[in-house]
Amino acid sequence: MIPLYSRELFQELPVVGILRGFKEEQMAEIIEASIRGGLRNIEFTMNTPGASRQIRAAVALAQGRMNIGAGTVINRQLLDEALAAGASFVVTPTVEPLVITECVRQKIPVFPGALSPTEIVSAWELGATMVKVFPAETLGPGYIRALKAPLPQIRLLPTGGVDLNTLPAFLKAGAEGFGVGSPLFDRNRIESCDWPWLEARCRAFAETYRQALLG
Repeated sequence: MIPLYSRELFQELPVVGILRGFKEEQMAEIIEASIRGGLRNIEFTMNTPGASRQIRAAVALAQGRMNIGAGTVINRQLLDEALAAGASFVVTPTVEPLVITECVRQKIPVFPGALSPTEIVSAWELGATMVKVFPAETLGPGYIRALKAPLPQIRLLPTGGVDLNTLPAFLKAGAEGFGVGSPLFDRNRIESCDWPWLEARCRAFAETYRQALLG
């Protein structure tokens, strides 16, 4: 049975931490340090070796304290693998109609990647829960603001280029969520098992978000 996605957990800290290429034996420490730091959403990219096993392990470790999702889902086969492993939300790098519509059919939150206004509208009309604007670092917060003027109804999740310095600007521009990879999961820190650093890093993102909400 697929774990239920918690919208409340997502809204508590709408940052999706992106894990790509980390070792399975590190999962317990990564999940626990992230939860202690306040992170509430993690995406395991499906092009990571053993991604399905990592998702399954993370779901068991999180025990409902965090939304565990699958990223880089580019076709129906990967979608089926991710959902069988227990992913409760799905992220794609591009607009993949077969993946999006199947997620909608199964009532699985889906965040498809898009960049141009046409792609973003297409993803939304297919039933996206939120559209991942990727790569967001290319055009920055000003692009999010420009999109929101004619398309205020579309929920946007910029990914790429979001860090502790830029998150407030993306929020002010109208973003409803944020995808964060290396600024959160620094490979050198994790490979050296610096779990206090990871916990503090997650806490810093949580505090930055809360302060940005206050204006």
